[in-house]
Amino acid sequence: MGYLLGVVAFVAGLVLSVMLHEAGHLLTAKRFGMKATQFFVGFGPTLWSTRRGETEYGVKAVLLGGFVRIIGYTTLEKVDEADRPRAFYRQPAGRRAVVIGSGVVINFVFAFLLLTVLAMAVGVRDPGTATTTVQEVSACVPEVLGEECGEDARPSPARRAGMRTGDRVVAFAGAPVADWAALRDRIRAARPGQAVPVVVDRDGRRLTLRVTLAEVGGEPFLGMTAQVVGAGYDRLGPLEAAGFAAQGIGRTVVEMVRALAALPAAVPELFSAERAQTPGGQVGSVVGAGQVSGEIFSAEASWRDKAGTYLALVASINIFLGALNVLPLLPLDGGHLAVVGYERLRARAARARGRPDPGPVDITRLLPITYLVVLLLVGLSVLLILADLINPLSVP
Repeated sequence: MGYLLGVVAFVAGLVLSVMLHEAGHLLTAKRFGMKATQFFVGFGPTLWSTRRGETEYGVKAVLLGGFVRIIGYTTLEKVDEADRPRAFYRQPAGRRAVVIGSGVVINFVFAFLLLTVLAMAVGVRDPGTATTTVQEVSACVPEVLGEECGEDARPSPARRAGMRTGDRVVAFAGAPVADWAALRDRIRAARPGQAVPVVVDRDGRRLTLRVTLAEVGGEPFLGMTAQVVGAGYDRLGPLEAAGFAAQGIGRTVVEMVRALAALPAAVPELFSAERAQTPGGQVGSVVGAGQVSGEIFSAEASWRDKAGTYLALVASINIFLGALNVLPLLPLDGGHLAVVGYERLRARAARARGRPDPGPVDITRLLPITYLVVLLLVGLSVLLILADLINPLSVP
C-alpha cells in the first residue's frame, strides 16, 4: 500500500510540475494579450475538458507532459485574419522571450520553494559525528567493500581479535586516537597482514588486543563500524533555508549536467548489474522516478526521512524540467529563445546597414534539426523506461 501511495504521490508531483510550467506560458501570454486556445496536461485522448472564455482547459490520457496552444507560436501556423494582431510571432521580441522563458522560471521558483520548505519544516539532516566506539563488528572479510560475504569468507580481523560492540578504541598501533578521523588514518597507514596492538576501553577497563589486518580492494581492513552521535534533523531559519535551497539547486544542476554528459558512455551498462556505479547509469525515466517514490513511501523510515526525500525528489523533477528546457534546441523552450535572439541580432545587423528588418526566421529550415532532437529525446526516453523496468535503480 505504501509503494502504491508513493507512485501516486509521484504522479501528482509530476502533473503539478507540468501544470506550473505550462501555466507560466499561459499567464504571461494572456497578460500580453496573446490568444491562447488550449491548456492541457498530458497527451493523447482527452479525458476531461472545460472552456473558460477563449481557452479550453483539460486533461489527456498520457500524463507525461503538457502544452499550451498559443495562436501563431510559429510562422508555420495558419492564423485567421482576425487573430493576426494577437499572434505570438507578431509580438515584440521582449514579450515573446518572457512567455517562452516563464515556464522555466516557474519550475526553478517552485523547486526553490520546495527546498526552502524542506529546510524550514522538515529540517536538514545532520549525518552526525563518527566516534571510535564500535557500533558493530563485521562478521567476515568481504570480497568487495560493502558487499555481503560469501560462504567461505574468513572472519574479520576485529572479530578474530575479540573486539565487541561498545568497545572504545583509544590507541591503534601504539598511537593514541581521539576521534574516528585519527583512527581511520592509522588503519590506512598500516599494512595488510600486519599484526598491530589495539587498545580498547571496555566498561572502564583498558584491554590490548592483537589485530592482524586483512586486505579488501587493496586497502587494510579492520572490520568495525563506528558509532555515530549527534545524527538528526536541524530546522533552518528563513535566510539559511533560502541559502540551502539555492545551493541545492546549483548542486543538482551540476550533477545533472555531469550525469547527462556521462550517459552515452553508460548506455551499455543500463541493463547490467553495474548500472548504478556510474553517474550516467543513474539517469532514469519517469518510470524510474515513480519506482523511487514508491520505495520512499514503503521504506521503514521516519516521516521526516520520507517527507524530506519526497520533497527533494519533486524539487529535482522541477530542476530537471527547467534545466532541460533551457537547452537551445527546438522544440524546447531554449530553442525558441535562441530563435528570438537570432532574429533580434539579425534585425540589428540589418538596421546598422540601413536595411529593413528581415522579419521572423524561416522555421522550415530548422525542421530537420527539430525532428532529429525529437527523435533523440523519444528514443532516449524509451531506452531509459526499458532500463527502469528491466534493471531498476533503488533508493540508496
